[in-house]
Amino acid sequence: MGAALTMLCCAQAKAADLPSWADPKLVEAAKREASLVIYSSINEEEGLPIWRRFEDATGVKIDYIRGSDAQLIGRMMIESRAGRGAWDLVLITAAHKLPPQMLAQIDPPEAQHLFPAARDPGRRWYGFSANYNVPAYNTNAVKASDLPRSYEELARRSDWAGHVVVNEYDSEWVTALLNHYGEDKGRDLLRSLGASLKPAIVNGHLAVARAVGAGEYAVALTNYVNLTLNVKLAGAPTDFWAIDPVGVFYMQVSASAQAPHPNAARLGANFILSQEGQGLLTKRGRIPSRPDVETNPPGVLKALHAKKVMPIVLDPEQEKKADALFKEFIVGRPR
Repeated sequence: MGAALTMLCCAQAKAADLPSWADPKLVEAAKREASLVIYSSINEEEGLPIWRRFEDATGVKIDYIRGSDAQLIGRMMIESRAGRGAWDLVLITAAHKLPPQMLAQIDPPEAQHLFPAARDPGRRWYGFSANYNVPAYNTNAVKASDLPRSYEELARRSDWAGHVVVNEYDSEWVTALLNHYGEDKGRDLLRSLGASLKPAIVNGHLAVARAVGAGEYAVALTNYVNLTLNVKLAGAPTDFWAIDPVGVFYMQVSASAQAPHPNAARLGANFILSQEGQGLLTKRGRIPSRPDVETNPPGVLKALHAKKVMPIVLDPEQEKKADALFKEFIVGRPR
């Protein structure tokens, strides 16, 4: 009787020591699996400290494989065709493009706190970090009082020509403009932006953010807010400004239908969607996918959601169309 009571008390004490996102029974099941294999497009310098917290809290060892979306999707497709269950969780922007049968349907309890657009109706992916598309500027080169209040006004700033930069493609931004303005007016606006601003084309959204922060360009036609904040937090004179529409898409976490460690996968997904996991993501400027987590710096979600936010999820054909329009009106304009 005394021994049983002692064991019960020990079990209750261990459960009390666990964070709120860690269901004790799931933790025990994950511990028996011993490890969690993560495929992620987040660099190791940022990602590993976050998942080290998961290791410390659960005792489950992390095996972290980093690659680009394209690299990881290619790898997962090959493994799937070979019938190999090699990974447990994937954290990329394009999980929704994977064949549904490759992804497990899961219900992380923490997902109920996400923005609705961050929850896949099919329960195969959940948004854990938000990419909002808005312009950015160098605060030493442009005064906040001089910022255009609409894309129409921005398209009239021909005096900025030669001082504007953009990534080589921005499918979600194009789609948000077309959805907001309508097909014809949206195309006309894209044409005007390209012709008036003549933006330089740079390979990589982070490269765009760093170029504006360094003063190489005064303005980014559009970029991901989290990357602008990443450069700002590093001390550069840069910031974003929000104008309608604000396109948003999510980095997605999905569990493999062939996961070698399915309980660890469910536990890991719940962790990265929790207040704690989301808070750790904000250290480098990432934007949380739940409204009850403050941004870094504070107030970013409030500023963005004061505008018309348009969630974007593109299938391959929609992405191809948007990329073609971007190349035609922004990249391929007469120089």
